[in-house]
Amino acid sequence: MAKVESFTLDHTKVKAPYVRLITVETGPKGDKISNYDLRLVQPNTNAIPTAGLHTIEHLLAGLLRDRLTGVIDCSPFGCRTGFHLITWGEHSTTEVAKALKSSLEAIAYDIKWEDVQGTTIESCGNYRDHSLFSAKEWSKTILEQGISDKPFERHVVE
Repeated sequence: MAKVESFTLDHTKVKAPYVRLITVETGPKGDKISNYDLRLVQPNTNAIPTAGLHTIEHLLAGLLRDRLTGVIDCSPFGCRTGFHLITWGEHSTTEVAKALKSSLEAIAYDIKWEDVQGTTIESCGNYRDHSLFSAKEWSKTILEQGISDKPFERHVVE
């Protein structure tokens, strides 16, 4: 079985919240796709409850697209500590961290329930499992800690 980079990361050495470039893949026609680790909480220490994480996921889907070019997908980790962000091309971890910070600020302080996309039975596979309150509280907690553009040392972006 192929080794998966994310499973070779020593989760005891990282210092969340952070943004980490996992890989840049080049396709057969030269297109580049980047995969980022948006780690919001410290692995094996905390985990965001599913309803809050689900709402953050739905909000980041739009907010990150407003702040970064080439966003393909933003999907939660099963461990509930953060997200994979997949983009066309390459962005610096500083640029991604700033976009994440701005997005979390919007969630924490500006978003209202009617702003959350995909919360109906027709538009979500688990529409009852959302919590804007939890999303806001977790966003505030993450912002209080600051988002680093380095995974193993704290280099908080402004």
